[in-house]
Amino acid sequence: MTTRTGLSTALATIALVALTIATWWGFLGWDTAQDVDPATGSVTGPYEAPQVIGCVIVLVGLVVIGTLLLPAWLAVLGAALPFTAAWTIQAASSDGSGLWTVGAVLVLAGTLGGGAVVAAVTRGVVRRRTTIAP
Repeated sequence: MTTRTGLSTALATIALVALTIATWWGFLGWDTAQDVDPATGSVTGPYEAPQVIGCVIVLVGLVVIGTLLLPAWLAVLGAALPFTAAWTIQAASSDGSGLWTVGAVLVLAGTLGGGAVVAAVTRGVVRRRTTIAP
């Protein structure tokens, strides 16, 4: 946690938003193909487990760094809102059923909840380290 100015907060927030959108695109945004099992006809995808795991790991890192540079609430919102927006734009453009709205709510809840946990743990570790340090 550092001393912040309005400009440094704005720049860090913009960087967090840009990196969050890049994370979404790099792991998930480019993949829109669904896989159909020829034997059963079941449809899966478009994402594979390694894509989602990698995306989550990078998002956790972004929230940790964001929490160190910004107020925790801003770090959480700076990751959750752009990630959800990017996901929603793509889902809404490719889903005629309207079920993308349910997915968008779940993505938002997951990114907000997960981000809040990561930010709280990060703040706790920082506080503990500063009280233990001589």
